[in-house]
Amino acid sequence: MENQQKVKNLIDLRVQAKLGGGEKRIASQHAKGKFTARERLEMLLDEGSFEELDMFVTHRCNNFGLEKEKYLGDGVVTGHGTIDGRTVYVFAQDFTVFGGSLSETMALKICKVMDMAMKMGCPMIGINDSGGARIQEGVTSLAGYAEIFQRNIMASGVIPQISAIFGPCAGGAVYSPALTDFVLMTEDNSYMFVTGPKVVKSVTGEDISTEDLGGADIHSRKSGVSHFKAENEEEGILLIRKLLSYLPSNNLEEAPLFENTDPIVRLDDKLNSIVPDNPNMPYDMKDIIHGIVDNDEFLEVHQHYARNIIVGFARFNGAPTGIVANQPNFLAGVLDCDASRKAARFVRFCDAFNIPVLTLVDVPGFLPGSGQEYAGIISHGAKLMFAYGEATVPKVTVTIRKSYGGAHDVMSCKQLRGDFNYAWPTAEIAVMGAAGAIEVLEGRSISKITDPEEKAAFVSEKVNEYKDKFANPYQAASYGYIDDIIEPRNTRFRVIRAFQALETKKVVNPPKKHNNIPL
Repeated sequence: MENQQKVKNLIDLRVQAKLGGGEKRIASQHAKGKFTARERLEMLLDEGSFEELDMFVTHRCNNFGLEKEKYLGDGVVTGHGTIDGRTVYVFAQDFTVFGGSLSETMALKICKVMDMAMKMGCPMIGINDSGGARIQEGVTSLAGYAEIFQRNIMASGVIPQISAIFGPCAGGAVYSPALTDFVLMTEDNSYMFVTGPKVVKSVTGEDISTEDLGGADIHSRKSGVSHFKAENEEEGILLIRKLLSYLPSNNLEEAPLFENTDPIVRLDDKLNSIVPDNPNMPYDMKDIIHGIVDNDEFLEVHQHYARNIIVGFARFNGAPTGIVANQPNFLAGVLDCDASRKAARFVRFCDAFNIPVLTLVDVPGFLPGSGQEYAGIISHGAKLMFAYGEATVPKVTVTIRKSYGGAHDVMSCKQLRGDFNYAWPTAEIAVMGAAGAIEVLEGRSISKITDPEEKAAFVSEKVNEYKDKFANPYQAASYGYIDDIIEPRNTRFRVIRAFQALETKKVVNPPKKHNNIPL
């Protein structure tokens, strides 16, 4: 009878723990259009797969009357489960308990599952919904953040780390997501900032709303802190599941191979005419991407940030591949500070996790101007060059149209260890465009001609002469810098065959403690 009572007590405690801060606070969470921590994990993980850890942990603080208010689990739900049958470790902060604020014991719970994820070589997913540090605990709360940060740093490049922001994330709390590989935010309910609107106003006098300071739109479009913006939590969770399908569980494994139902030899005739005859006319690079990948499926990363370059995941013959592509539809596809950083980080992620990289090139150069120079375009451009140069994964490059100047070098050229470098017959590979080149090469001769018609005819003749030589890929091919010139509609087949040939590639960089990428 006594043992039966103990079992009943256990069951009662589990029921209590699952209520978090209580039914009233759960109702308040739902009223804001937000799910509870456990509801989120239930949606994220395969049905019935979640195994919770540390359900009975409580805080140890005796300051400011906090010892009179204790909740089982102490504001975070931790454990492991599966997504599409693959093990992942998870934590979800519970806003119904002290506003999800981080305590010493909450940090210990999070650190435990992070350590286990590293030990087991499994992805780590964190769902953030927290008011920040638990002020009553003082320095132990701050120490807890630092313990988490240290684990984020050690896990970087070893296991995929994904952060979902489904509520507030402020102060020191923002740095853990910032250290992870991918950050996802939801519209309306999520925000991130180091200092909130009230502090901003008291220090700088700036009057700004929570949304304008650190909402999902700001961080997805302006700062680039958020890689994905979801309309709601359901969409966000589906995005996380989809993202994981492209990633390996750790840096020693390959990404999961899917059965391919899209013929390798499929030809896309529209690609033969997609590039306009006028080299200054734009087109949408995404049309090319969708035309060559498996089943038209492309998961874009940083969709709203630095839109002059496109990065994301697709599959070729069932194998996950990272894609980096200039976007002539936005700022003519020019490289600037933001685009360079965006692409560099993506290439480094792919390289860390053994994901091959396809680069589609149509770049007129780096964005000129004092604004870009003052913002450090030299250093930012060097980041992208560094990322491609250090990457040892299979790299296939296809030059679609323009590839000018230093931007040609940066976009996975042959000399940065591009494995297969192809070009469409529409490719133009040169130091600069024809008009600019003639101004430099023939400037003195042009200045001596006084008759306007004669001057125009001379310039036209020289421009055409330059175009004949460089507005095509054949000179680069004659040096072996381009491995082959391919028919556009056959791009899918050639890319897949190239990656198949590179499956056994082995390249090792020189031994070093770590590199010194130009941050």
